[in-house]
Amino acid sequence: MRTIRLLTLKNLKLGRLAAVLAAALVFASMPATAQITLRPAYGENTLLGPLKAHGAVIWNHGRSVDSEDSEAPTPLYMRTFREAGWDVFRVDRMRASDTLPNSSRALAGYSDSLKTRGYRQVVLTGQSFGAFISLMAAGQTDRVDAVVGTAPAAYGNFTEAYDSYRENAGQLWPILRNVRSARVMLFFFHGDDFDPGGRGEPARGILAARGLDHLVVDQPAQLVGHGAANTGLFVRRFAGCIVRFAEAPPRAGDPPCDESWGRTPSNELLQAALPGSASAGGSQATSMIRPFVGLWYGTYINGREVALAVDGTDGDSITADYVLGPGVDPEQKFERVRRKGRIENGELVFDENGRNVLRYRLRPDGRMTATWLDKGGKGRLDTVLRLVN
Repeated sequence: MRTIRLLTLKNLKLGRLAAVLAAALVFASMPATAQITLRPAYGENTLLGPLKAHGAVIWNHGRSVDSEDSEAPTPLYMRTFREAGWDVFRVDRMRASDTLPNSSRALAGYSDSLKTRGYRQVVLTGQSFGAFISLMAAGQTDRVDAVVGTAPAAYGNFTEAYDSYRENAGQLWPILRNVRSARVMLFFFHGDDFDPGGRGEPARGILAARGLDHLVVDQPAQLVGHGAANTGLFVRRFAGCIVRFAEAPPRAGDPPCDESWGRTPSNELLQAALPGSASAGGSQATSMIRPFVGLWYGTYINGREVALAVDGTDGDSITADYVLGPGVDPEQKFERVRRKGRIENGELVFDENGRNVLRYRLRPDGRMTATWLDKGGKGRLDTVLRLVN
């Protein structure tokens, strides 16, 4: 039977925050690398301390069979907590010691320690396996104020663990019933291979019956797959709502949780992308290009607006302005470039030398599929655009 030793604040001098952050659960019968460790997500110098911060939030990563998820980056939406004045931590768990009982017990201990340190609120966030242990920790201590779980799973996926993946629902229900007092926010995504489906309504029912404040976001539009919460689009649409939920229970009159970003073009993008009048061209070229002419708008999964303003023909070429709004990463600046393309097998294609390739195809519903291909072959983005004018 393995035993664990939790290093708590009682064993440390109050001023030694660095030692607190390095506290680990060390398994006596394992090598020193088998640890469950709390550390600052963005470095010690970003911490405000318990007297100044709104609270402490702990990110909990998933668990992979063949790699260490402790090496995975902190998801983009956690930056919103830091910008809102929270101290952001993460718990890194080595696979050798990462089980539901061990990791949830460690996380509950770290939550208690941060509350003892003086943080007014302690919030747990987690993806997949990290969501499961966050909810379980909230069933082991009253000192967790809120849990935000995205794509909760701990029993494999449809493809590789068909016999057990339904337990991602079956085992979730008793865990939710065991949450002591924390408010709970859950996200379930369409196309998640770890999700047996139909988890939204039962989760709401259990949490309501427990009298716990909760928000359950079930299959939000455009966010697809197990890792949807790690995208820029998730940040744009839900990060603000997540921070509000962490700070206080939902109230009547709160803004909608699903932000309206991306449903209409921003003013900056619209002004840059307004198309001019179509140029004169040959009758055949004009006939082929006419359905593409106009301002097309959409969003990429990385959280950037995109517009294509097709304004006609220039000789044998089709001319358009390609406009990208700024990304969630400060380095992703606003972009506007003039492109020349052609019609090829019914597609509008832009593939000038030295530039990324753009491909567009009209759909029967009046929209247009859009594909961006990195010129070096290292990346691809797909989306659907709609005609604005």
